[in-house]
Amino acid sequence: MNVGIIMGSDSDLPVMGQAAAVLDELGIDYEITVVSAHRTPQRMFEYGQSAKNRGLQVIIAGAGGAAHLPGMIASLTTLPVIGVPIKSSNSIDGWDSILSILQMPNGIPVATVALNGAKNAGLLAARILGSTDAAISTKLESYSQSMKAAVMEKALRVEQTKKG
Repeated sequence: MNVGIIMGSDSDLPVMGQAAAVLDELGIDYEITVVSAHRTPQRMFEYGQSAKNRGLQVIIAGAGGAAHLPGMIASLTTLPVIGVPIKSSNSIDGWDSILSILQMPNGIPVATVALNGAKNAGLLAARILGSTDAAISTKLESYSQSMKAAVMEKALRVEQTKKG
């Protein structure tokens, strides 16, 4: 496994599944599970402390509400951690999650993506891995080219509607 995807609850899966989908598209191995910082702290400790020895290279951690999971995992490992703030049912428009993940103390870095931005978290994890893996870097270049082609196709379609 290259990437660990964890979330505080299975209700976060619709968001965190977007990270898994982009990793699938790029052919990057990952594991995905639920690890609650508040309800299963021992599981969180075991996950964070064993991650590197289990072969993980990057962890994507999503959480809503108080959103302690990304920071706590980052405190337990030297691996890069990408935090995904999730707008959950008990959230204050997602701001509580954003600030809980974004405002980490010095020494415990967590890269933070946008609210519900798990797709970008997956892409950031791929870029981290791609910095030392040429095959992943090549796949990311192809991914970028396909996005460029899609934008150009949309631009042409929009421009043609003006003419018609």
